[in-house]
Amino acid sequence: MSGNGVEKSDDLILSVNNIEVIYNHVILVLRGVSVEVPKGGIVAILGANGAGKTTTLKAISNLLKAERGEVTKGTIEFKQTRVDTMSANELVKRGCIQVMEGRHCFEHLTVEENLLTGAFTRRDGRAAIAADMEMVYNYFPRLRERKSALAGYISGGEQQMTAIGRALMSRPDMILLDEPSMGLAPQLVEEIFEIVKKLNSNEGVSFLLAEQNTNMALKYSNYGYIIESGRVVLDGKSSDLRENEDVKEFYLGTGGGDRRSFKNTKHYKRRKRWLA
Repeated sequence: MSGNGVEKSDDLILSVNNIEVIYNHVILVLRGVSVEVPKGGIVAILGANGAGKTTTLKAISNLLKAERGEVTKGTIEFKQTRVDTMSANELVKRGCIQVMEGRHCFEHLTVEENLLTGAFTRRDGRAAIAADMEMVYNYFPRLRERKSALAGYISGGEQQMTAIGRALMSRPDMILLDEPSMGLAPQLVEEIFEIVKKLNSNEGVSFLLAEQNTNMALKYSNYGYIIESGRVVLDGKSSDLRENEDVKEFYLGTGGGDRRSFKNTKHYKRRKRWLA
């Protein structure tokens, strides 16, 4: 078993090993972060705004360089191949793609044109792309109704669906999903997560999602990591995390007392497997 409870085997689609991320050569953002995603799994990275969730995803998808960031220690392996030295484009071709926080749709393109941009790296012909377009519309029937609308004029929920659909058009084995609930009404959040669950079970797509909505993320994921100040402070099965008293107090809002730093509690200090 590895340190965070997932078997080290060919069943892992992603293995992030003790990475350190620095911005502008001086700002240390991630310190010794390790995350594992099994094939066909849904894994959540949880934490407050600024904890390091998005940076972790961008380190995996190789999008850090655009923001003057770099992985200075550790390794990242996708499907048993080290990928932290590859370009983002190469990683997409290998089957790993990120859906960015804030959707980032092409506002002046239609919904369908946005979806087609996701197939840019494919070379398997128009028929296969058309079949996948139909698959996306089956999962997101609202997009079929809005396929001719400009993406800049559709709702936030429809933009999130478009962004996920665009990622699906690249035929990924794994999707990195950054803050899918941000800015959406609770009913839409539930709808998005239900579709993620269906894509996971029906299409075999693995998901690593960064999310502030801890309750929703733990409901739909199999395993979770909690990050504070650029470090993993707790990880475990999602069902166990939902019952953890500290998680209830600091992230689910069902415990007593004022919200303090999770890692500074005495309860936390007693757990030897967590960082001091």
